[in-house]
Amino acid sequence: MYTTFFGLGEKPFAITPDPRYLFLSERHAEALAHLLYGINEAGGFIQLTGEVGTGKTTVVRSLLGQIPQNADVALILNPRITPAEFLLTICEELRLSVPESERTSVKGLVDILNRRLLSAHAEGRRVIVIVDEAQNLSIDVLEQVRLLTNLETATQKLLQIILIGQPELREVLQRMELRQLAQRITGRYHLDPLRREETAGYVRHRLRVAGATAEIFTNGALAEIHRLASGIPRVINVICDRALLGAYTQEQHRISARLVRRAVGEIYGRTVLPPWARWIALGAGVASLLALGLGTWQTLTQAEAPAGESPPMTAQAAAPAPPVAPPAQRLRDLLAAHAGAADPRGDAAYARLFTLWGASFTPGALDSCDQAVSQGLECVAQRGSWAQLRMLNRPAILFVADDSGSEQQLVLETLGDERAIVDLAGERHELSIADISRHWYGDFLLLWRPQVTGVKLLSAGMRGEDVLWLRKSLEKVRGEAPDAASPDVFDNGLVRLVEDFQRQHRLTVDGIAGLQTQLVLDTALATPGTPFLATPHGG
Repeated sequence: MYTTFFGLGEKPFAITPDPRYLFLSERHAEALAHLLYGINEAGGFIQLTGEVGTGKTTVVRSLLGQIPQNADVALILNPRITPAEFLLTICEELRLSVPESERTSVKGLVDILNRRLLSAHAEGRRVIVIVDEAQNLSIDVLEQVRLLTNLETATQKLLQIILIGQPELREVLQRMELRQLAQRITGRYHLDPLRREETAGYVRHRLRVAGATAEIFTNGALAEIHRLASGIPRVINVICDRALLGAYTQEQHRISARLVRRAVGEIYGRTVLPPWARWIALGAGVASLLALGLGTWQTLTQAEAPAGESPPMTAQAAAPAPPVAPPAQRLRDLLAAHAGAADPRGDAAYARLFTLWGASFTPGALDSCDQAVSQGLECVAQRGSWAQLRMLNRPAILFVADDSGSEQQLVLETLGDERAIVDLAGERHELSIADISRHWYGDFLLLWRPQVTGVKLLSAGMRGEDVLWLRKSLEKVRGEAPDAASPDVFDNGLVRLVEDFQRQHRLTVDGIAGLQTQLVLDTALATPGTPFLATPHGG
């Protein structure tokens, strides 16, 4: 779509591997050198680890292109197999004939493999087994892997094994029952994300291969790509592809930092602020602390005031919610009455929604979602149904249309079985859901308060405080006692917890905690201070 606009011969940021786009950063080149050295030195194990998307597959493909001519390679991509299946896969990769009677026999398969290794040694050939996603190997398979290294001559190991996996592979190999295997690892290397200058080089390299003859991303845009992708090549590809599409739709041949942030916002479904915005948030936090201190001082002053005296009032109490008007009018008439009001930005609706969250809103200032983020909230704009609103159970701005087709905003504050309370231009009304449905076509916006910094997709292999929050939250909604020793890694057990939660709440069951799953989980936790459309069960 955008390739012709930018003078490109093809899409430069496709996720599928292509050797023409190979970019070896200093770290990738060093990792490759470690692997090649281990292969040439012969025998034992080599371990390569790295976070999801850091380019382990890129290193493996480069390694395969530099394997010596006298080497035979067995590549195992699906390690979720039994010991017998593991051995059979190696034999099939090496094109060994396996009788049907031996295909499930561990001893028979080892004997066949041992004969091939001795034959290869006599011919001056090397045999290498590369296991990708090795963190998924079971203990039984890892023990079988160790036993394979016992196949040796008096002077040399007959088999070279390369284990490639995510960071938890290191933890797996540190287990007591695998200490003999860990002792046989002769080379270890961990692949870190790209540095800032490497990210810029990576983006420019892929653009040049695709046919670019001029700079497309500004220096500021490249810096934002690195910051928002954390130097992970796979994420860089996704961001750059979306940024190119966004620039094309706006007919801009140069991509700025702002366009990159907008692209990331579209990917993750939230507003992305520039790096300096955190200082605004920090200032807001300091102001909140000062306000808290002032409130405490006023309370103490009032408590110490002599009888008959009242301290001076320095702050206005929060205004109560407006009364609900009698259900005499239809939404059609209410929209017609407000059709001439000049509020194209919907400031009145945002102001009411912010108030429900105890947040402040300044009309005409920053973008409404930017204001939300600066106060620890996140905007979620979606198209859904009443059932989805009930599931999310939070006040929301509904975008409705009057008879002229003009859009207006009303705030859904309470949702019952057949009726709802909404706020329209500062007036609260009780209306039937059927009446609202005649003017609402599914578009809504709501706020929520994430319990961890930032919102990002969480998937297998990741680790950190957000993963630990996910695990503890799922355990809490399941009624399980908190475990102080809960790991902060997204392992197979956590995948199953996520899938069970998704299945229970009729979400897409993929084991990935994306925005929707995190949002529904936060609703299920019923965090104090959260406004709800209906009182949560047990609340």
